[in-house]
Amino acid sequence: MGTVFSFDVRGGEPGAVEAALEEAIAGLHRVNELFSTYREDSQVSRLARGELDLEECDPDIAEVLELGAEAERVSDGWFSMHYRKRLDPTGIVKGWAAEQAALRLRAAGATGVSVNGGGDVQMFGVPEEHRAWRVGVADPLRPGGLAAVVSAAGADELAVATSGTAERGDHIVDPRTGRSAVTDLVAVTVVAPRLTWADCWATAAFAMGSRDGLRWLESLPDVEALLITAGDEVRCTGGLASRLG
Repeated sequence: MGTVFSFDVRGGEPGAVEAALEEAIAGLHRVNELFSTYREDSQVSRLARGELDLEECDPDIAEVLELGAEAERVSDGWFSMHYRKRLDPTGIVKGWAAEQAALRLRAAGATGVSVNGGGDVQMFGVPEEHRAWRVGVADPLRPGGLAAVVSAAGADELAVATSGTAERGDHIVDPRTGRSAVTDLVAVTVVAPRLTWADCWATAAFAMGSRDGLRWLESLPDVEALLITAGDEVRCTGGLASRLG
């Protein structure tokens, strides 16, 4: 997936949690083998070329494509699993994979789980008693600085995902044109219970631009967001303040 994953796991029986961590890491490698659009032999590449039917693919591919279709529907097409008319579920796979890894660890008995996939984070439980997970949101206009700190206080599950141009340049595509999205934004950070959706919604909102993106994010249940424009203007959803700290 072209990025680094890190794990912070607390509590549970050491043997069970260690085994689950090994399985989670192996699962991430397996996801990369299945979904990589850079590997000619991956099932997604073969599916895109018509060499495989969906029924012949691993069940995870059907699950991700179904989730992606839902993201396309909810975003009215601003999130897309196609690039230049070719199947490319890259925009949903990383968030989904990190979420699945975190779920595996929670199921093994860990009382606190944080999985970070390239800066997008899925959290469950708490790291220790009377303390909540906190995630710093990088300031896209001031390298090394923070634009905000998100707290998971009071939430058993929370995810934070950011889409923007600061780290990877103009990599977000406008699905209407097939070219790089041209908007007034440099970053969109979305806070939601699950990383699969937080990641999708951040990408879609970035492509929409600050005005339409903010209005759309406000309409989504259990979603808060922080949008930063190239002019250093900060816009946020009405309930975001309750998640900062």
